Amino acid sequence: MKILLTGANGYIGQRLLPVLLEQGHTVYCCVRNRKRFEGQTHERTQIIEVDFLEPAPGTSLPADLDVAFFLVHSMSSKGDFASKEAITAQNFSKLVEATQCRQVIYLSGIVNEAELSDHLSSRFEVEKILRNGKVPVTVLRAGIIVGSGSASFEIIRDLVEKLPVMIAPKWLNTLCQPISIRNVIQFLAGVIGREDTYNQDFDIGGPEVLSYKQMLLKFAEVRKLRRYIWTVPIMTPKLSSYWLYFITSTSYHLAQNLVDSMKINVICRPNNLAADLGIQLLPYNQAVELAFQRIEQNMVVSSWKDAFSSFDTNPKLMDYVEVPKFGCFTDEKSRTITDNEPEVLNRIWGIGGGQGWYYGNFLWKIRGHLDKMVGGVGLRRGRTHPHELKPGDSLDFWRVLIADRTSKRLLLFAEMKLPGEAWLEFNITQKEGNLVLSQTATFRPRGLWGRVYWYLVLPFHFFIFNGMIDKLARRQVSII
Repeated sequence: MKILLTGANGYIGQRLLPVLLEQGHTVYCCVRNRKRFEGQTHERTQIIEVDFLEPAPGTSLPADLDVAFFLVHSMSSKGDFASKEAITAQNFSKLVEATQCRQVIYLSGIVNEAELSDHLSSRFEVEKILRNGKVPVTVLRAGIIVGSGSASFEIIRDLVEKLPVMIAPKWLNTLCQPISIRNVIQFLAGVIGREDTYNQDFDIGGPEVLSYKQMLLKFAEVRKLRRYIWTVPIMTPKLSSYWLYFITSTSYHLAQNLVDSMKINVICRPNNLAADLGIQLLPYNQAVELAFQRIEQNMVVSSWKDAFSSFDTNPKLMDYVEVPKFGCFTDEKSRTITDNEPEVLNRIWGIGGGQGWYYGNFLWKIRGHLDKMVGGVGLRRGRTHPHELKPGDSLDFWRVLIADRTSKRLLLFAEMKLPGEAWLEFNITQKEGNLVLSQTATFRPRGLWGRVYWYLVLPFHFFIFNGMIDKLARRQVSII
C-alpha cells in the first residue's frame, strides 16, 4: 500500500515508520522541514515538506494514496493549541480528500469522562473534524504511553530517580490505563486497511488500571528503588505545573497541559480489537522493563524531547545552518589535534548529556539552572543517544543543526533564553599538514541588553571554551 505518515519525525512516527517498511508499504513522510529527515530515507520512503498550520494551495499529495496517518499534535506549544490542532486537522483533511485515500488513522486520547481537560477536548474536536471529511476514519484512543523516550515515561523516570520522598499533588490518585509503546504501534499498524474499523473509535490500553501514584511506585520497584509518596490537597494546578517543570525535563507549557489532563480519569471502554488483531497486551511493569532494555542497549529510536513542538521550536530552525557573519560577536579557538582523528570526532559527537561538556561542568549546570528559572529548557533534556547525533536532535539546551561526520562538522543552535541568537560549531580541517580542531561560538545580540550579556559572560567563555577545546583535542587539562 501507499501510506501517508504525518508527524514522521515525531515520537510515534519514528517508531511506526520502520514497521510500515517491514510490512512492505511505500511511505510518504510528511515533515515540516525536510532537513531534519534527510539521511533517514529508505528506497520506499519519500519526503513531503508541508506545514499543516499554513494554507498550502501549492502542496499536493500523491493521488493514489491508500491510507493516511494523522499523528500531529500541538499539546506542548505556546498559545491556543486547540485552535492550532483544529486548523491542522482541517488542512490535512482538505489535502487528503483530493486523493484516492480510503482510510485515515488517528491516534487520539481517551475521552470517556463527562468533563474533559483542554487537551482531551482538543483531541476530541480533531476527531470530529476528521470524521466530517469524506475519507473513513479509524480512531485509536490511548492514555499514558509507556516507552523509552515518551514524555510520560521520562517524566515518571525523572520523578522516581531524583526524589526518594515525594510530597505530591492529589491528582496522583487519578486513575489511568497505561499502554506500552510496542502495543500502540501494533494497533496502529494492525488496523491498516481493515474495513471493519472504518468510521469506528477504539480505546486502547494495557491490562491494568492504575493510579499515577501506583505507576510511580511500580516504576521504582522495577528500578529496585525504595520511594515514599504522600499526596496533599493544597497544590494548585499552577504549583503542580511548576513542580513538574523544575524537577523533570518537561517544558512549562507541556507541564501545564499534563497537569490539566492528569485530573481526569482515562480508563478504556471494553472492546475486542486487541483479540481481533492478535495483540498480547503488556502489563505496566513489563513495559517499563522493555523500555529500560532499549535504553541500556542504546536503542532508543525516538524521544519526545527531539520533537520541535515539545519546546515550541521554530520549524524553520533548520534554515539557520548558515551562521551569520555580520553584526555578531565570535569566540574562535583552534587546536592542533594530538590524538587520532576518529577519537576526537567521537568525543565531539559524545558531547553533552551524561558525558557533560568536558570542562567546567559545574558552570554549565549553573547556566542550566538559571535558564530553567527564567522559563528556559535547562540542561535536563540531555540527549537521546550517547554516541549518535542527527539534525534536529535536542542536546541539553542546544538543538543540532548539522551533524556531518564526513565533513567533520557539528553545528548547534542555542535554545536557552538569551537576548539574541547563539551558535556553537566544531569542525576538523587540514592546515599545513596538521589536523586542526576549530571551535567557534557565535552570538548575534538583540539590542543593548544582548551586547551587555555578551561582555558579562565573556570571562566565563574564555575559561570554559579554552578548557573544552583542550579536552576535545586531548590536551592534558584537569576537568572541573
